[in-house]
Amino acid sequence: MQNKLKALCFTMIMSAGTLAALPVKSAEPAPAAAQVAITADKEAAAQVSLNQASAEELAAALNGVGIKKAEAIVSYREQYGDFTEIEQLKEVPGIGNALVERNLSRLKL
Repeated sequence: MQNKLKALCFTMIMSAGTLAALPVKSAEPAPAAAQVAITADKEAAAQVSLNQASAEELAAALNGVGIKKAEAIVSYREQYGDFTEIEQLKEVPGIGNALVERNLSRLKL
């Protein structure tokens, strides 16, 4: 038995100064390929630049990175210059392989 998405939403229509609520059935969910494309677009849009982001932006965008680690990234960048590859992030104190791997899709130079 197929699971169908059942939802009821109301569309407000303003006509001659009156409001009417009309039930509308939701459309079928997007195919898996479309969902993957949407997810990829969101990830690309959500990428943060190691060379331009503030500590606050890094902390907000990266999984497992709080303000202290984000400040360490910015400090490293200020001391040694811009990152030339994402893998250099592993040289920042407190940033390990697992953290870099977990955030690869969120990072750009």
